[in-house]
Amino acid sequence: MVRAAVAVIATSALVMLSTGLSAQTTGIAACDDFLKKYEACVTSKIPAAQKATFQGQLDQMRKAWSDAAKTPGAKDTLEGACKQSADQMKAAMSGFGCSF
Repeated sequence: MVRAAVAVIATSALVMLSTGLSAQTTGIAACDDFLKKYEACVTSKIPAAQKATFQGQLDQMRKAWSDAAKTPGAKDTLEGACKQSADQMKAAMSGFGCSF
């Protein structure tokens, strides 16, 4: 389950980076809400041995989405990607007791 969660996060971040949608607060409610909930999960539910991996993925995703939000015309696409990531992470992170 942990590997699946890491794979989903990594894939989401790489998709954002590879499409040129490249830093901190996104300004997009769906993205910021997801990042806030995911960060709360990482800081309060993830075991210490795995926390650095999840935090690194969160930081990469936040930067990629923040950069992407600055790209003209990317807001609608990014909002959809954030919602999709949130939906995927609901299942992947439920094993840790996280809720989104």
